[in-house]
This record gives sequence, structure tokens and C-alpha cells, in this order.
Amino acid sequence: MSSLATRVLVVDDEPAIRRLLRGSLARAGHEVIEAADARAALAALAIDKPDLVLLDLGLPDRDGLELIPLVKATGAALLIVSARDATDEKVAALDLGADDYVTKPFDTDEVHARIRVALRTRLNRVAEEPVVQVGAVTVDLAARRVLRDGVEVHLTPKEYGFLAQLCRHPGRVVSHAALLRAVWGAGHEHDVEYLRVAVRGVRRKLEDGDVEASMIRNEPGVGYRLITA
Repeated sequence: MSSLATRVLVVDDEPAIRRLLRGSLARAGHEVIEAADARAALAALAIDKPDLVLLDLGLPDRDGLELIPLVKATGAALLIVSARDATDEKVAALDLGADDYVTKPFDTDEVHARIRVALRTRLNRVAEEPVVQVGAVTVDLAARRVLRDGVEVHLTPKEYGFLAQLCRHPGRVVSHAALLRAVWGAGHEHDVEYLRVAVRGVRRKLEDGDVEASMIRNEPGVGYRLITA
């Protein structure tokens, strides 16, 4: 098996495309998971935890653009494989966090080359992720694990995404808009209530209820800050 063997999720509603990619990826030594729509893709993201996702944008139950922030929040590399060839579609996907964009019909050798680049980028990104310690709480960004007093704590994807963004900028204010774009995606920059829900969840799971001693400080009208000292 290839030294670059990874778990790849192929999200496409066309059986022929999934069959083509499954065979090509399997021959390259990758483990392949398939999803024909957004609902199945989200389930596979949560259960199978792929290293890389090949995502079609024209899904039957949801626009693929809406899935990009959800995929990126898992830490997976993301390659768009779509028949949409308009420049504004490509720019939107890349701005939302996609690592690359391939239009259909595609050459499988090109897809594999772009996969290799995306995976190298992901490995470099993961290697640079720090472990952040705040009192009894440890956030291991590379492993996507959160522990309190050494015991792993389950956060929802949005709670984790919110906390991870703060951990990448410890001690600094991260604006509402930046948090919302990174975790919920473009178009949600004004949905500040989403942040309040995430903060309540993180505090409930990681703290003892003392807001004054909270590791997360609200900067009214601006954003949130992770207090590390």
C-alpha cells in the first residue's frame, strides 16, 4: 500500500463518477468512502473522519458550497470536483476554504496530482498546530482533542471550531465576523447568536460556571478572547 494511503470521502450524486474515482483511488492505495448526497456526506464526516474529501457542488439535497466550512472544520483536506466552471463559483469555493478546484470532465492523473498537493498541505498544517493549555483544559489542535483534567470532553463540531479559532490566536481578540466566517461560513458574519450558543456550550462543558474566571472573555461588540494566563 502507498505510503500516502489515506481515507478519502467521495461526495457525488453520479454513480458513474463515484465508481470511476473509487477504482482510481483504490488502485493508488487509498481507502474510499462514498456519499451520494449532503446528508450522507455529513454522516461520513462524523463517523469515518476522512483525511480528504472530493466534493461535487451539485448535490440533490444541498448546495455543495454550504458543506465547505463543515468539511474544513473537521481538518480534512478538500478538493472540489464539479461541472460548475464559472469563475465566480471557483472563487467562492476557494474563499470558503477549499484547497483546490477541478472541473468535470477531469483527467484522473490530474486529480491524483492535486490530491497529493492537498494532502501535503494538510500534513504541514497539522504539524504546525499547537497544543494549548488553559488551566485544567488542554486543546490539542493537531489531534482535534479537548481534555479537562486529563479526561476527553466531547464538543460539537461548531463548539470545537469556535474554540479552535480562539486557540490559534491566544490572548488576542478574534472578531465576531472572523469567527463566524471560519466556523459557519460566508454569509453568516452577522449571526452573532450562533457564537453565544457556542460559548455557552464550551463553558458548560469545560468550566465550573464562574464567568469571571472564564477562559473565554467576551469583548462586547467586537469578539472573543482566549485567556491563557
